[in-house]
Amino acid sequence: MFRISQFMQEIAAPTPLGPARKPPGPVVIWNLVRRCNLTCKHCYSISADKDFAGELTTAEVFGVMDDLKLFHVPALILSGGEPLLRPDIFDIAGRSKALGFYTALSSNGTLIDEAMCRRVEAADFDYVGISLDGMGATHDKFRRMQGAFDKSLHAIRLCRDAGLKVGVRFTLTQDNFDDLPALLQLVEDEGIDRFYFSHLNYAGRGNKNRKDDAHHQMTRQAMDLLFDTCWRHQQQGLKKEFTTGNNDADGVYLLYWVRRNFPDLAAHIRQKLAQWGGNSSGVNVANIDNLGNVHPDTMWWHYTLGNVRERPFSQIWTDISDPLLAGLKAQPRHVGGRCGRCRHFDICGGNTRVRAQQLTGDPWAEDPGCYLSDEEIGVVPCAA
Repeated sequence: MFRISQFMQEIAAPTPLGPARKPPGPVVIWNLVRRCNLTCKHCYSISADKDFAGELTTAEVFGVMDDLKLFHVPALILSGGEPLLRPDIFDIAGRSKALGFYTALSSNGTLIDEAMCRRVEAADFDYVGISLDGMGATHDKFRRMQGAFDKSLHAIRLCRDAGLKVGVRFTLTQDNFDDLPALLQLVEDEGIDRFYFSHLNYAGRGNKNRKDDAHHQMTRQAMDLLFDTCWRHQQQGLKKEFTTGNNDADGVYLLYWVRRNFPDLAAHIRQKLAQWGGNSSGVNVANIDNLGNVHPDTMWWHYTLGNVRERPFSQIWTDISDPLLAGLKAQPRHVGGRCGRCRHFDICGGNTRVRAQQLTGDPWAEDPGCYLSDEEIGVVPCAA
């Protein structure tokens, strides 16, 4: 995750470089259930409104949580499918909070009415993330449900009014690019705490729809709008968090934005960006699916590192006999193509490996999702 707001704060009030922060363990995104009441176009878990066999029981989930706690995992993101369709979701959330995990709920929001919101509030989630894929009809088309936008926006308002920290998640494609300005305005007008901008990653149903991935110029325009909006909020003292995910080239693109707008701070911001270091799949981010399979992140469901029913997560996550996990944990990663020759490799870390794997079969090829030019990254195109 790339935290735009933190870098805007750094521009406003620069701080000494200091030592790099090393999380004690990975953040775990946990797809507790695959069932969902929606069939969204970009779903990476390819969920459906039916029960899936073999999902972890409550007792098994609790046992895994004990291991995660001993392994110093700091945060659990409870996801799905739609996690609110899992009957024991509030028991799991209560156990997570009792063990001291930062506990977040990742929902589509359509099931959060007044009664459900009271249960979410009682669970004391540290954060509730709800997806909006555009305004009105655009969102409904992505979610394949008439009225989904109104239900999700109602859920956001309920959570906000209940005093919960709530955020909007948005995945950019060519089909919803034009909705981004209005959506950012909605976040501001509604007093929503966080906006998470996700680039389309080639996984699950998103892989089938990768032909709809935003053109690189659209991505650049979207990032410019995000940076400008976040900086304006910083200047106005509006406390909102802007983050992006699934394209670590965002850090390099921010450097060029800083060079245009704050050239005297560019060297300092570059140091901070290099300290961030880019992609952390397989290192500081992990995924457990509904069957207990462990993946380097949520976009790697087609590649399993192990299963928590057979080995503890702590053993799976440290077993670098797996070639993919070993490659992801390598410092630096050994990446080819444009990524390997990029002058800003230390900032993005080679970007998102799953896109390269999905398109070429080689997880160490260049990331086709990089939207920076050869000139910007300092490489000479290969001769035809």
